[in-house]
Amino acid sequence: MDKIALTAGALYLIILLRAGGTFAVGWLAGAGARRSRFAGRISSEKFLRAERAIQRWGAPVVAVSFLTVGFQTAANFLAGSLRMPLPRYLPALFAGGAAWALIYATAGLGALEVLGRLFAERTALRVAAVAVLLLAVCAVLLHRRRRSAPPAADPVPEES
Repeated sequence: MDKIALTAGALYLIILLRAGGTFAVGWLAGAGARRSRFAGRISSEKFLRAERAIQRWGAPVVAVSFLTVGFQTAANFLAGSLRMPLPRYLPALFAGGAAWALIYATAGLGALEVLGRLFAERTALRVAAVAVLLLAVCAVLLHRRRRSAPPAADPVPEES
């Protein structure tokens, strides 16, 4: 079997499980919120109108969210917590997940392969990458240390 097809299939399975699981957690969280002390707040007309809009028009948002970085989880969680019907959610999950898997299996693997070849063939590039990584780690540690250090006390003037 082709390496890209195998990778795309594995990534597709992973995204279906991850995004579907996030949807399920959102569904459970939404159900819990509806039975909590917040039930009055989330049953307002404005909230119910937003919920109906997500239920009806949220599928394209879910599908497109797979082409973004960092928005997928929020979109799937909100789709679940706002009770998007499964007949609307599942096609969006399948289409968006397929696009995500194909993009990462082709462009993602291609980029990793190019980087692997570059580092394998060019020793100076490896050394430079390690040096930059070490400098970045040192800079972050130094910044954190300075930020968490207590402020210096002002010298007390002597009275005569």
